[in-house]
Amino acid sequence: MKKLVLFIGLLGLSPIFAQETEIDITPDNSWLKAGLTAGIPVGDASDVSSFNLGVDLRGQYLFNPNLAIGVASGYSHYFAKENFEDFGMIPVAGFLRYYFTPNGLFFGSDLGYSFLTNVENNDGGLYLNPQIGYHNRDWNIYAFYQNIFAENDVDLQSVGVGVTYNIRFK
Repeated sequence: MKKLVLFIGLLGLSPIFAQETEIDITPDNSWLKAGLTAGIPVGDASDVSSFNLGVDLRGQYLFNPNLAIGVASGYSHYFAKENFEDFGMIPVAGFLRYYFTPNGLFFGSDLGYSFLTNVENNDGGLYLNPQIGYHNRDWNIYAFYQNIFAENDVDLQSVGVGVTYNIRFK
């Protein structure tokens, strides 16, 4: 079922990528975002972990002043509670963001697959990461709710904050 939801989600994004348009990448419409995240596990993850820290890496293309697409990855390390082991997750996702103004509020979401590290009998699963935040030309500060619908009916969820710096392509 989870793979079907991922397949349908990717089909929904395919018209965005299938258009035959000439893309001119400039420092005004494309950049790399690099930053840090911190979160508190909720749901199943809160049973075994009390805190998570991560790095966030993104490549973004701005279609117009309001709509952006891109690819996202990174790593989040979950610090285990007593009698459990630390584990991590590595997402590979596409994302969509809507910017209301050149400086100000934005919202968006990542959709993809997340690999789990140091977890027995579970390679990962469907990854969803909606965000709302503030941005300017150089920085993004946001709140997120992250959910991994992993194998064996395990849902790893966390809520937190992140900050990224925009590195312009030249």
